[in-house]
Amino acid sequence: MTENEREEFAKLIIHHVRDMAIKSCDSQLHTKNLNSPTAKRWNEALKEGDPIKFAEMIITDSIDDAIFYFLLAIDDELINVSFKSADGDNLEFTSDNYLGELAGWYSGEWRMKYSNERSFNDFED
Repeated sequence: MTENEREEFAKLIIHHVRDMAIKSCDSQLHTKNLNSPTAKRWNEALKEGDPIKFAEMIITDSIDDAIFYFLLAIDDELINVSFKSADGDNLEFTSDNYLGELAGWYSGEWRMKYSNERSFNDFED
């Protein structure tokens, strides 16, 4: 990998994953319109005055946002990723090979199904 390739990768990760996750969390924290289920949940935790409960929510949601935006960057083919399965198969994540729904699968099913840690499902209904 050349220095230019590393820089290109770094810029994509920082812009499309880190920065987007921070913007998303900031919008939940600073929103004046509490229509977002996450913003409502955070606001309720703030009103209760329990800093540990609030921090636990922020930590969980921040990690979920970062993973979501990483998978969205793959879905949008901004970041090209391959995965070597336990069977030794090399899977390429391109729109030709899958439905481009990694971010949706993560938010809708995967984190609730596979995580051993706390998770908040704001869209349970």
